[in-house]
Amino acid sequence: MIARLFSMGLYGLEAFTVEVEADLAKGVPCFDIVGLPGTAVKESRERVRSALKNCGFAYPTGRITMNLAPADKKKDGPLYDLPLLMALLKATGQLQAETDDSVFIGELSLSGEIRPVLGALPMAIAARKAGFRRLFVPAANAKEAAVVEGIEIYPVSGVRELVDFLRGRGQLPTATFSPTQGDDTAEALLDFADVRGQLEAKRALEIAASGGHNVLLIGPPGSGKSMLAKRLPSILPEMTMEEMLETTEIHSVAGTIPHGGTLIRRRPFRSPHHSVSAAGLSGGGSIPRPGEISLAHNGVLFLDELPEFTRPAMESLRQPLEDGVVSISRVSGTITYPCSFMLVAAMNPCPCGYFGHPTRACTCSANAVNHYLGRISGPLLDRLDLHVEVPPISFDEFTSREKGEPSAAIRERVNRAREIQNQRFAGTGISCNARIPPAMLHEVCIAPPQTLELLRTAFEKLGLSARAFDRVLKVSRTIADLDGSREIQPRHAAEAVQYRSLDRRYWDREL
Repeated sequence: MIARLFSMGLYGLEAFTVEVEADLAKGVPCFDIVGLPGTAVKESRERVRSALKNCGFAYPTGRITMNLAPADKKKDGPLYDLPLLMALLKATGQLQAETDDSVFIGELSLSGEIRPVLGALPMAIAARKAGFRRLFVPAANAKEAAVVEGIEIYPVSGVRELVDFLRGRGQLPTATFSPTQGDDTAEALLDFADVRGQLEAKRALEIAASGGHNVLLIGPPGSGKSMLAKRLPSILPEMTMEEMLETTEIHSVAGTIPHGGTLIRRRPFRSPHHSVSAAGLSGGGSIPRPGEISLAHNGVLFLDELPEFTRPAMESLRQPLEDGVVSISRVSGTITYPCSFMLVAAMNPCPCGYFGHPTRACTCSANAVNHYLGRISGPLLDRLDLHVEVPPISFDEFTSREKGEPSAAIRERVNRAREIQNQRFAGTGISCNARIPPAMLHEVCIAPPQTLELLRTAFEKLGLSARAFDRVLKVSRTIADLDGSREIQPRHAAEAVQYRSLDRRYWDREL
C-alpha cells in the first residue's frame, strides 16, 4: 500500500514542497529512505521506529520504502521525522484522514515529542504560496510561523495529540499573530546619554544612522570606540514590517531565534570576535548557512580591533558592502543571502595604541605602525564612508556629572532624516542614502556651483577615487537631509569631506 503527504524542504532561504511517499511490501524487514536524503534524514528511521512504538502504534514488518520527491534536490535536517511517521501511519491504515491540504514539519524525540526545527518562517511562506491550507509545526515554532497570513498554523507538541486531532477526537488551537508581538524579552538598549564627551564621534554616528553609512572609528585604547558603537542601535530607525520579515527569515534558517520567539523587531547588532574566519563572516557549510554579515542584515555589523581580523575575512566584506547580497557557491548550487548592513569598525592607530596620542608616547617603530595600518586594504578603506577619530577624553569630561544627549533625542532627528529619504525613494526599493545607485546619484545629490567647486578641490587635493567621491556625495546628501535642505550646501559637503580626510593622516603620510 502506498500513502503520501506533504512536507517542505529548505535550501538557503528558498523553501520548496516535498512529497513524502510510503510503500509497504513483503520481504526481508528493512527501512529505506530515498530521494537524496542527508545524514540527518537517514537517521530519521530510528527516531520514527522508536516514536511509533512509544506512542502505542504498531510498527510494520516487511520492507518499508520512503521516498522524498523531488529526488534531484537534497533533503537535509530532522524536519522530515514527523512527515515520515505520519506517512507510515497512513500506509499501515492506522491513520485515515485527508491530508492533501496539509504540510507537516517537525523533529521527533524517541518518546514521540515534537521538537523545533530551523527555517519555519520561510517554509510557512512557501507553503502558503503553494496553496496549502494547514501547516502542522512544532509548538516552539508556532509563533514564528504564525506571522504568515492565509494559512492555518497548528502548534503540535506530540505525535499522539496530532493523530487524535486528525482522527477528529481532539482539538488543536491555531496559532495567531498579533502586531504587538515581538522580542519582548530583549535587553534594553544602551543609551548615548552614558557617553561623556566625544561630541564629534556622536555627530558622525548620527549621520551614519541617518543615511545607513559605514563608519571607521580610530583612536587609542579606552577612548570609547566600543562604547559608542554598542549604542548605535539605540538611534537607528524602527524596522518596517518588510525588514522584520527579511531579518526573521535569515535568523530562522540560522537557528538564532529563541524557542517560542516570533518576529525580530530590533535591528540586529552582530559583533564577531576577530578570530572569525571568512566563512564565518560570509556563511558556509555543505548547505551554506548564513554568516555574520547576513545575520546583521538590516542592522549593524561591528568589527572591533579591525586590523586583528585575517586578511581573507576583511576582504570577504568588499563585495557584500557594494551589492547588499552575498553569494555562496557549492557543488550542489549557489545560495544568495541578503546582507544590507551598516559596517562599524573600530581600531587603534598602532599596535601599542598610542600613535598620535597627545600625552602618551608611542612605543612602536615606524615599520610596525605601517605594517599594522597596512593590514587594512585601500579598497576596504574606500568602502567606509566616515572615518572618525575618537580622541582620549579629558579628566573634566570624565568626571562631569552632566549627562550627554539621550539617544531618544538623537533618534528623533534620525527619523526625520529617514522620512525625507523614504519620500524621496518611494517605489524605488532604495532604503537609504547609502544605497543610492550611481545612475541616480547626480539626480538626487543636487548641489549649487559653490558646493561643486568645493568638491572639485577636495577630489583633486585628497586624490579621492571615484568610489570615495560617490560616498562623499552620499554623506553630503544625508547631512543636508538632517539640516532639512533640498540642496547640498557648501557646509554640508565640507563636513562630509572632513570625514574622508582622516585616512590621509594615518595611511598617506611619511613617518
